[in-house]
Amino acid sequence: MTIFEALRKDHDIQRDLLARLVETHGDSDERDSLYKQVRAELQYHAAAEERALYIPMMSIDLTQEKARHSVAEHHEIDELLELLDGTDYSATHWLTHAKQLQDLVTHHLDEEEQEVFQLAGRGLQEKQKTSLASEYTEEMQRQRSA
Repeated sequence: MTIFEALRKDHDIQRDLLARLVETHGDSDERDSLYKQVRAELQYHAAAEERALYIPMMSIDLTQEKARHSVAEHHEIDELLELLDGTDYSATHWLTHAKQLQDLVTHHLDEEEQEVFQLAGRGLQEKQKTSLASEYTEEMQRQRSA
């Protein structure tokens, strides 16, 4: 498995969780549970992805700018999560912020899959693509079990 295949698997999980989250209503157990899952998945993924993909990409001239842009988008996602953390589930604007989060994350994932992965595929060596997948997967397992 390559780093790109490993990341796509988790991207699919994030898309599914976000789609389910924006269908929830009010201060419900379902919204609470899904939001906590979304938050955790996004944070674990960003940390593992930055270590396993973006740090190596930053050392390559060809991919450095895209890596920095993607890390900046991770920070934008973190800011929206903080906003949601401070908003009551029953507030009318909670869902508005959740949909903004879904839009931002979906844009980020699409951009990674359609642009970043192709560029990184040219910049990284074949052996590196599989070793980075192992590094990413191990980091995700460590984060999820912590």
